[in-house]
Amino acid sequence: MGARARQFYIIVFSFLTLLALSSAFQGKKQYKPCKSLILFFHDIIYNGKNAANATSAIVAAPEGANLTILAGQFHFGNIAVFDDPITLDNNLHSKPVGRAQGLYIYDTKNTFTAWLGFAFVLNSTDHQGTINFLGADPILAKSRDISIVGGTGDFFMHRGVATIMTDAFEGEVYFRLRLHIKFYECW
Repeated sequence: MGARARQFYIIVFSFLTLLALSSAFQGKKQYKPCKSLILFFHDIIYNGKNAANATSAIVAAPEGANLTILAGQFHFGNIAVFDDPITLDNNLHSKPVGRAQGLYIYDTKNTFTAWLGFAFVLNSTDHQGTINFLGADPILAKSRDISIVGGTGDFFMHRGVATIMTDAFEGEVYFRLRLHIKFYECW
């Protein structure tokens, strides 16, 4: 092997070694959101007495259960659809900036857990479009994350994570969720 070839291999080897060392010391990459929002949605489940105020209803229940009371044993088997107001603060009577529309399915027999699929349909002066959410909600956890899988309008092709916190609840009729929405892909 000639001196030029040996020199070339030393340069390539040195470059690859530096490249490997630099990536080894970078650690885990920290992602920063390209856009962030905090919104609240308010759910009032129909209980047979509150039709004028209800924003959600049980549409499926285990055999023998009725559609105005959530099933026992962690509500397993209940499916509810909702069309809830979204506000910028935690006041149910604040002006809505949109609607949360979708469903939740109580899907576990031994703890309170739901599977969520819904969209925020926003129609305000600040935001126009939809944000689509999908995933599991371990309800008893103080905070939990759900995937943002897309959107339209101002949120076209956005993806990210929403951190959900139960902000308030009143028995099994009303609950309010706080969503910290963090987009990591913004088009």
